[in-house]
Amino acid sequence: MVAERRAPPRQAPGTGVRVLAARINARVVANGSSLEAAFAAFPPPPDRDLGLLRELCYGSLRWHHRLAHQVKRLLRRPWDPVDPSLAALMRIGLYQLQWMRVPDHAAVAATVGAAEAFGNMRAKGFVNAVLRRFQRERESLAARLSGVREAETSHPDWMVGRFRADWPDDWERVVEANNRPPPMWLRVNARRIARAAYLETLDAQGISARPARKLPGAVLLDRPRPMETLPGFTEGLVSVHDAGAQLAAQWLAPEPGQRVLDACAAPGGKCAHLLESCPGLGEMVALDVDRDRLAVAAGELERLGLEAELICADAASPRAWWDGRPFDRILLDAPCSSLGVIRRHPDIKVLRRPVDIAQSAAKQRRLLDALWPLLASGGRLLYVTCTTVREENGDQIRDFLAATPSARDNGAEFPQSRQILPGETNMDGFYYACIRKAG
Repeated sequence: MVAERRAPPRQAPGTGVRVLAARINARVVANGSSLEAAFAAFPPPPDRDLGLLRELCYGSLRWHHRLAHQVKRLLRRPWDPVDPSLAALMRIGLYQLQWMRVPDHAAVAATVGAAEAFGNMRAKGFVNAVLRRFQRERESLAARLSGVREAETSHPDWMVGRFRADWPDDWERVVEANNRPPPMWLRVNARRIARAAYLETLDAQGISARPARKLPGAVLLDRPRPMETLPGFTEGLVSVHDAGAQLAAQWLAPEPGQRVLDACAAPGGKCAHLLESCPGLGEMVALDVDRDRLAVAAGELERLGLEAELICADAASPRAWWDGRPFDRILLDAPCSSLGVIRRHPDIKVLRRPVDIAQSAAKQRRLLDALWPLLASGGRLLYVTCTTVREENGDQIRDFLAATPSARDNGAEFPQSRQILPGETNMDGFYYACIRKAG
C-alpha cells in the first residue's frame, strides 16, 4: 500500500517577510552592520511586503532595548546559545504585539511560522511560548520596566547619561523624540518650480502637506510616502530633505560668483540645496572620501539638473586635491556620532559606543584645522553636525576659536551657533556654527 503524501502545512500570511526582518535585525544587532547595509545584503521582498518589512526592521530597532529586556524576562529557562536571528524574531514578535495594528492572532501565527526557517525543531514552540506569555503578562511586564533605565527609555544607558549631562532640562524630550518615527520633509527645487505651485500639485493628487514658515523651500507631508511616488520626483522638482538640514543654505548664504567647497558632500543633499538656492554661484566643489557615496551624490545632482566638480579625496589632506585657490564659503558637514538623527536611523542606538564620541571629535578638529587655511579672508566656514553632544559641537567650536586668532563669529546677523534638539519644530537634531575669517 502506497502511503498517502501529505501536503506541507500552509504558512501564515506574512511569514516570509518576518523571516527576512529577523535576519536583517540580527545582522545589525549581532554583526554590527548598519541597517542600510543590512537591507542591501538580502534580495528585496515583493513590493507588497516592502512597507511591512521596513516597519518591522525600523520599529524593532527603535525599541530594541525594551524588547531585549522583555525577552529576557519572558524566558522561563535559558536556551543557550540562541540563534541571533531567532532572538531577533522574538523581539519582532513583541514589537508587533505592542506597536503595530496587526491583529494579535495574526502576528503570533506569522511570527511562530517564521521560526521554522531557523532550523531548530524547538524554535516554533519556543517563540510561541514567549509571545503567548507576553499576552498573558503584559501589564505586569510593563510595571517591571520602572527603574530599568535602558528598558524605560529604549536607549543604551551611556547614551541617556550623555543626554542628561549635556541637556539636563531637555533630555527626556530628546529621548521621547528619538523613539518616534520621523516626519517626512521635502525640499522644493526653486530652479524648477515655486513652492506654492508644488503644494498645489500635491493637493491635486490628494497628498496633504504644509509649508515651513521660515524655510522657503521646505514642505512637511502629513504622512510619509515612498519618495518615488512624489509628483515630479524623477523630474527633479523635489527632494526628501529634513528641515534641520535645509538650514545650511541659509547659514552659509553663498553669493553669486563665489567659490564654494562642500567638504563632506555625500550623499549630496546640502550641496544640491546650495546650488538650488544660488543659481549664479561661481563654482561648487563637492568632496567626499567615500567613492560609493559620492556616486550617490552625482546621481542626485543629475536628477536635479545641477552641476558641481566632484572629487573623491580626504578633506583633512588638502595637499592631495586642493589647487591653491581659496574658497569664499566652506561647508564642513562633519562626521559625527549622529545622535541627533536617531529617529531616522534607529540602528544608531545599537551600533554607537561611548568611544565613538572622542574619535569623532578628534576627526572633526583635524578637518577644521586642515580646511581653515583654504578659506579666503572675509569668507565663512559653516560647521555642521547631526548630533547633540556638546563635545562634538559647542565645546569643539569654543576650542577652535580659542586656538585660531583669525576665526571670528559672524556677529548679530549670523549668530555663532545654534543647537537644534530632535523634535524641535519637527526637525532632526543639528548643530550649526558659522565662523568668519578676519580680513
